Amino acid sequence: MADKKQSAVLDLSKHIDQKVRVKFTGGREVEGNLKGFDTLVNLVLDDTIELMRDPDDPYKLTGDQRTLGLIVARGTAVTLVCPCDGMAEISNPFAQAE
Repeated sequence: MADKKQSAVLDLSKHIDQKVRVKFTGGREVEGNLKGFDTLVNLVLDDTIELMRDPDDPYKLTGDQRTLGLIVARGTAVTLVCPCDGMAEISNPFAQAE
């Protein structure tokens, strides 16, 4: 058992030096260039911006941004990591028409 190497939950090596969007528990979202990660999905992001949310509706983005620069994101707070290229927002197909 001592010889077993712990493997990462996610293989993010193909996204190194590419722009990714990260969502955290609590609803915050950031975009930045992925510079590094470890087996616990702790992330190092550079040129990071935070996408601000509407205080009245935490599910709605306001379009405002806040520059953060270089950050280390703790893996226990990360809920989603996705590349920015090839990502598009779609309408909710399950939403009820008012």
